Amino acid sequence: MPVVFVHGNPETAELWGPLRTALGRTDIVTPRLPGFGAPTPAGWGATRAEYTRWLIGEIAALGEPVDLVGHDWGGGLVMGVAIERPDLLRSWTCDLLGCFHPTYVWHDAAQVWQTAGAGEEAVAGMVELPTADKEALFVGLGVPADIARTFAGALDAEMGRCILALYRSAAQPALANLGTRLAAARQRPGLALIPTADAYTGGPERAAAMAAVAGARAVHLDGVGHWWMFDDLDARASLLSEFWAQA
Repeated sequence: MPVVFVHGNPETAELWGPLRTALGRTDIVTPRLPGFGAPTPAGWGATRAEYTRWLIGEIAALGEPVDLVGHDWGGGLVMGVAIERPDLLRSWTCDLLGCFHPTYVWHDAAQVWQTAGAGEEAVAGMVELPTADKEALFVGLGVPADIARTFAGALDAEMGRCILALYRSAAQPALANLGTRLAAARQRPGLALIPTADAYTGGPERAAAMAAVAGARAVHLDGVGHWWMFDDLDARASLLSEFWAQA
């Protein structure tokens, strides 16, 4: 069974390099979200619905059910697949279930991106930074230097356009509404990763509550921040491998 890892924003598929090495598997697929280190199709609107349909197509093309893992916005897309096309999955893993809680409020950067004018200004400021400054920004957030370099290289005007469209398509109550459908994800085994120091995803209590709705096993990663895949690689690889073995 292939394993599919889906990155988030403003990231590229290189995010998964260290964990991929730690897992030591040859059947790992790491698709690149359009606009995030990959070209966008003609007429690409970059909405949540479009990205979900795109991911469904990528998985369907593999020809067999997969173990699907998503980080950040990749996690949001994972839940879209788990709700709409569980037949494509053997299992799913998500690290932002708290964002689907009815009381979740988007983090400050997202709210800026969702605001006309202010979002364009903020994204332009990111895109126009010198490459070295972009790298330093990611490193300061906890991304290893070599991976920060790939993120920085991909942060261009088209990624900026996709960031704005994606977040605006998911302004509340859009995610809360999707959260009302999470029980459909119970059709396949689920793993909810809950990094307790992640400042972007609504906090451990919301995540645990939505994991229960989705019928997922909830695992708290105590003291771990947003980029859990760079922390204690052997432990992360063992956790995922054990979950897949039991799924």
